[in-house]
Amino acid sequence: MSDPKSQRKLWYVIGGALVVAFLAYGATSFKSNLTPYVSFEEAMKTASRVQVAGGLVENSSDYIDEDQELHFVIFDEAGVEMAVRYSGVKPANFEEATKIVAVGSWRDEVFNAEQLLVKCPSKYQGVDDDPTQHSEEA
Repeated sequence: MSDPKSQRKLWYVIGGALVVAFLAYGATSFKSNLTPYVSFEEAMKTASRVQVAGGLVENSSDYIDEDQELHFVIFDEAGVEMAVRYSGVKPANFEEATKIVAVGSWRDEVFNAEQLLVKCPSKYQGVDDDPTQHSEEA
């Protein structure tokens, strides 16, 4: 049989190599799932998967039930508009959205969203900022 010390050393080396391999795999997987936020202009220049955010242009949405396809236009802080196409079920309260984040890529002169994140107004919007302050009228 071989020396127990050298055998233990071999197992430490194998264990260390496995730990490094798993860390490298985890870091690679994590990095490949990151989707950066970009401006509309940047999104139009790349075919990569990115995130864009903007407000919904009023009366711009059109949902086709048969195809489960949603077409709409969003605008950014500078007022630049971007047409978006999303295949899937229309999110609840879509028309009331204060902000829409679309995850996808630019293709065929439209942003093709794979995923939509819809931010709706808070039901607490308009309530006093400081809950410790009470009205004297009560």
